[in-house]
Amino acid sequence: MTQLTTRDGRPVSRLTFGTMQFGGKADATASQAMFEAACAAGINHFDTAVGYNDGASEKLLSPMIKDDRDSYFVATKVGYIGGATRDNILKQFDRSRQQLQEDSVDLLYMHRFDDQTELKETFGTLAELQGKGLIRYIGVSNYAAWQVMKAQQAAYSQGTTIDAIQPMYSLVKRQAEVEILPMAQDQNIAAFPYSPLGGGLLTGKYANGDGGRLTEDTRYAARYGQPWMHDTAKALFDTAKRLNISPTTLAVAWAAARPCQPAPIISARSVTQLQPSLDAMEFKISDRLYADITALSPAPAPATDRLEEA
Repeated sequence: MTQLTTRDGRPVSRLTFGTMQFGGKADATASQAMFEAACAAGINHFDTAVGYNDGASEKLLSPMIKDDRDSYFVATKVGYIGGATRDNILKQFDRSRQQLQEDSVDLLYMHRFDDQTELKETFGTLAELQGKGLIRYIGVSNYAAWQVMKAQQAAYSQGTTIDAIQPMYSLVKRQAEVEILPMAQDQNIAAFPYSPLGGGLLTGKYANGDGGRLTEDTRYAARYGQPWMHDTAKALFDTAKRLNISPTTLAVAWAAARPCQPAPIISARSVTQLQPSLDAMEFKISDRLYADITALSPAPAPATDRLEEA
């Protein structure tokens, strides 16, 4: 797989910290505390997007990375709204740089596939930004494998390549195993999967009657609403209890243990909530435990990634 590095040449960490909650569920104080905890655990890769919490995510992240900018790897995303046209990419990227107070970023993702815009236009624009030194790496998020391959050909035609991909991936969302992760490994594309905790389902909190995304957001309730998913979460909880470890730690460690060495994106609303995910940085999952956890959900993986859109 492509080894992405910080500006000072360090490899990106084996986990990625997602700042989607910055300025939303996490206020400035909580966001700063989580950033510091992530850094202390060895994380140097921070993921955001131009529209997260109407820009608050990037604005809060900005001062945190200033003191030692070259040692941090910052990824952001554009194009979730407005498509992947040249004008929209440039407009949103300019907004992103203003919010981050940065001239350039390490990795720029197209946030989702746009079938209304020619791929040559999209990746020609990204190649131009890369050629000017405004981005170091190019990524795609929420693309199907066939969409990545079409985009890869467009990137090649513009003298560049896709370096990173963000698929949904967890013990209850394993569709990426079928084509996306094998494709990424074949194409030497680094994988940074999101939602390794299944919207919080794999933490075990819903079994205890606690609230969260699955009770607060109808999209997530639909996405993780199938009974087998809840059965898998309960079985993971029981495994974790037997081992005296957090199910969160097991879920993140499992998602990071694929042969293609993905670096899952973890996130939280507070340091207390974040800590079990950070613990996965040091947790060594054995082959036997990995196999046992894998057996808790169906294989081959059912195509259920975005049930809320069905």
